[in-house]
Amino acid sequence: MPDCIFCQIIDKKIPAKIVFEDKTILAFYDIKPQAKQHILIIPKKHIEFADLEKEDADLPAAIFKTARLIAVKLKFAANGYRLVVNNGPWAGQAVNHIHWHLLGGNHLGPVA
Repeated sequence: MPDCIFCQIIDKKIPAKIVFEDKTILAFYDIKPQAKQHILIIPKKHIEFADLEKEDADLPAAIFKTARLIAVKLKFAANGYRLVVNNGPWAGQAVNHIHWHLLGGNHLGPVA
């Protein structure tokens, strides 16, 4: 998707501080962090919630595994972390490319 900021990051047209990359997933630091460690984990394939297909069924498991790997690598897994996905503007989704927020590195408190 040429106008998608995440697709432009995947294509290396926009710089990002990448912490993980493989053939299907890219993870990079959020430019407006909400925690000491705030990393966005995205599929390299442009997918919107409404476009999820049966072929994407393994994606959540891959994201969860990636989140754990990153949290261990950055040394905040032991104290816990939060993995959040937003859907739609009322939930705070700003980019219509499905993505997860990995938050950790400090005490986050309970979710309201």
